[in-house]
Amino acid sequence: MTTDKNRATAAAILPLVGGPDNITSIAHCMTRLRISLRDRTLVQDEALRALPVVLGVVEDGTSYQIVLGPGAVARVTPEFEALVEETRAATTTAPATPSAPAGPTITADDLAAQGAALKEAQKARNATPFKLFLRRIANIFVPLIPALIGCGIIAGLNGLLTNLGWVPAVVPALAAIASGFMSLIAVFVGYNTAKEFGGTPILGGAVAAIIVFPGVAKIDAFGLELKPGQGGVLGALAAAVLAVYVEKWCRRWVPETLDVLVTPTLTVLISGLVTLFGLMYLAGEASAAIGSCANWLLAHGGAFAGLVLGGLFLPLVMLGLHQALIPIHTTLIEQDGYTVLLPILAMAGAGQVGAAIAVYYRLPHNGSLRATIKSALPAGFLGVGEPLIYGVSLPLGRPFVTACVGGAAGGAFVGLFGQLGMSFGSTAIGPSGWALFPLLDGRAGAGVTLAIYAGGLLVGYLVGFTATYFFGLSRAQLAALDRSEDEPAATSADRPGRSPGPDPAPAPAPAAGSEPADPSVLTH
Repeated sequence: MTTDKNRATAAAILPLVGGPDNITSIAHCMTRLRISLRDRTLVQDEALRALPVVLGVVEDGTSYQIVLGPGAVARVTPEFEALVEETRAATTTAPATPSAPAGPTITADDLAAQGAALKEAQKARNATPFKLFLRRIANIFVPLIPALIGCGIIAGLNGLLTNLGWVPAVVPALAAIASGFMSLIAVFVGYNTAKEFGGTPILGGAVAAIIVFPGVAKIDAFGLELKPGQGGVLGALAAAVLAVYVEKWCRRWVPETLDVLVTPTLTVLISGLVTLFGLMYLAGEASAAIGSCANWLLAHGGAFAGLVLGGLFLPLVMLGLHQALIPIHTTLIEQDGYTVLLPILAMAGAGQVGAAIAVYYRLPHNGSLRATIKSALPAGFLGVGEPLIYGVSLPLGRPFVTACVGGAAGGAFVGLFGQLGMSFGSTAIGPSGWALFPLLDGRAGAGVTLAIYAGGLLVGYLVGFTATYFFGLSRAQLAALDRSEDEPAATSADRPGRSPGPDPAPAPAPAAGSEPADPSVLTH
């Protein structure tokens, strides 16, 4: 039954993106089906958004992304890939513009024009070389998130059993299961890096494996002691990038008859020597600096640091700069077992949820927008806030700002406890909101850690709600939006307590499910 449902979802999406011949690549992250298109004009955006299973769509300049939500996307993507291959095999006709049945009418369309303009502007901003580079970095780490989540939850369960003294025979087994992936994460990073930058993936993994090999402890690198794992994921990333450039150089200059022997040998040898006698040390210093900086920041300025991080995370997501944090999170998890930054950044989602609830109650007559909010809130509570951002708060303007205020308040709350010595973090990246609870770990014990995080979410909800309820909507917006579909726009004079004046122009309202360039996340 579940397979049939996922197959039906794939079958509903395929014709709306131009059919199988319009698709050049398929991938997925935590919440999104990512496809590359030959002809963007063949996509039926409105019909896609109208599908009940679709939480939103977005373009970031490199791919067309369909938000299906955590769990669902991992099940739908294989069915979608299989359906594309089957359809291509079954037909030899030239691709034609598909004519899919029109989906149900989108009701929350008063902000559609503004939402579309914002999406196009976001697409243009995300096409810069720096942001495309950050996208590549994200593509390296996003495939690792499922393993990070699974091992993180097992590590948390192992810690709980250890503290309770239960099932002592199981604890070592759980520790091995939880730690095995993290001990070799550099290899996976090297493999994905080479793949992303156009090299041979296994060669990238081979060079990165040098970093975690126990025998490096016997090497004297110019008097500098090396330790297995020194440099971690940053060293693996740098080593694999170097391997790609060495491999490409070899492909240009090595004769074809010798390529199969010489190219991989020189790639591993040259990149390996540079890694051992340079990159491991430099990346180790950088990793240590990241860990020390994060811990110092929370220990000495936790409340203020939390306020800044929680308040600015949504704008970072909008600019696509949040992807730069992924290697930092992974480095902290590798060093300390958890990243102290993610619970603070998750407060941005809490402020977004509070703001959306306030809009819901401030517009009691706008059934269209309220339906959009109601359908997106469950995902918002679980940390998938994209439909609320681009479907509600950002097109309305002020609610996006007041959502950031809520995130800042929640971040300050969590940061304050870090400053008081009760810091904690997430053992994996990807989940946010309520979905982060199973991944939390900290110095003060499970009960206190869960209570602090829950308190931060509550503060984010309440401050985001309060700020939006009282300051998030202007009088003109209330006059234009607080009415049913069939009710004519009210003038200022028609509203009690409003000064008379001309009718405000109706503000465009959100397209259901549009969203920003990436959260995974956290959100990715």
